[in-house]
Amino acid sequence: MTRNTVMRKYAGLVDKLAIFICCLAVYLGQTNMGIYAAVVLISFVLGCLLSYFDDYRIKAFLSVGFIVLSFFFEEFLFFLPLIAYDMLFHKLQAVNLLALVPLAELFDGDDIIMPVIVCIMIILSVLLRNRMETGRRMEERYRDLSDTAREMSIQLEKQKNELLEKQDNELSLATMNERNRIAREIHDNVGHLLSSAILQSGALKTLNRDERLSGNIQALHDTLSRAMNSIRESVHRLYDESVDLNAKLTEIINNFSFCEIVYDYNISGNPDKKVKYAFISILQEALTNIINHSDATEVKVILNEHPALYQLIIKDNGKVKKFDVNDGLGIRNMIDRVHSLSGNINIITENGFEIFIAVPKEAHSNESTGSR
Repeated sequence: MTRNTVMRKYAGLVDKLAIFICCLAVYLGQTNMGIYAAVVLISFVLGCLLSYFDDYRIKAFLSVGFIVLSFFFEEFLFFLPLIAYDMLFHKLQAVNLLALVPLAELFDGDDIIMPVIVCIMIILSVLLRNRMETGRRMEERYRDLSDTAREMSIQLEKQKNELLEKQDNELSLATMNERNRIAREIHDNVGHLLSSAILQSGALKTLNRDERLSGNIQALHDTLSRAMNSIRESVHRLYDESVDLNAKLTEIINNFSFCEIVYDYNISGNPDKKVKYAFISILQEALTNIINHSDATEVKVILNEHPALYQLIIKDNGKVKKFDVNDGLGIRNMIDRVHSLSGNINIITENGFEIFIAVPKEAHSNESTGSR
C-alpha cells in the first residue's frame, strides 16, 4: 500500500468520524424514540467495515444488511449518512434504492425536522465523499501524467543515445573512408612518382661514368628507396585501419542468398587488422562450406566483444551426416588462422554445424605493437 493510499484512507476515516459524531448527536437529540447502545455500536462497526474492505461485493452486502436493519429498527436511519458515505460509491448502485423505503417511513411521523436533518446530513456525507473521490482521481491523473512524462523522458534519452551512436558510427565510417581515400591517392600519385624517381636514379647510376658522382647518385637512390618503403608502410597502415569489419561482413552476408542469415554485431572498438582479416576470411569460408555441403535453412552469425577477447559464432541448422576436420582445407585453414592469433576454435555438430571462435585481445595487441 502506497503512502498516498494510506493518506486517502486516513482522510476518509476522519470524514466518517465527523459524520458519526453528527449522526450520534442527532440520534441522542430525538425524544420520541428510545436510545439503544446496540444501534450506535452496530452502526459504528458497519461504518468501519465499509472503510476497511475494498471489494465492492462486500460493501454491497454490508449496505444491504444495514438497510434491512433499518426496515425493522428505524433508529438505524439516523446513522444512514454514515453508511451513505460508502454505499453511494460502490459499483452495485441498485442496492441504494432499497434505502428509500425506510427513509420514506421516517417522514410519516409527526416530527418532520429530524428526517430533514438526516437527509441534509446524507447530502453532506455524499459531498464529503465526492470531494475525496475528486482528489483521488486528480492524484491518479497526476500520477499517470508523471509516469507518461517519465516514460517520454526515458524514450527521448534512448533516442538521443541512439542518435549519438549513429553519429559516432557515421563519423567512424567517414574517417575510415577518408583514410582509405588518402591511402589510395598516396599509392596512386606519390607512390608512382617515387617509383619513377627510383628507376631514373637506377638508370642514372648505370650510365654514370664519373666516379665523383657515383656516391651522390647512390645516396639519392637509397634515400628514394627508403622513402618508397616508408610510403608503402604508411599506405598499408592507413588501409588496414580503414577496413570496417562490420561493413565488410555485412557486404559478404548481403551477397549470400543460399538461405536466411541472422546477423548480430556487438563489437564497439576497432579490432586489429589481423583479427579483422581472419574473421572476414573465416566467414567467407564458412558460408562457402554451407553452400557446398549443407541443407541449412538459417545461419546465425554473431560477433561479441568482451573485456579480454573477441568471439565469432557461426551456426547453421543443417543436418551433419559426417564430419572430419581433415576432410577439407577450409576448416583446416580456419583452425590455422585462429591458432596464429593465439585463439581457440571449437566445432560442434550436435544441433546443426556450429563454429565457435575466441581470440584474445591482449596477446594480439602486443604482437602488433612488437611488429612495428
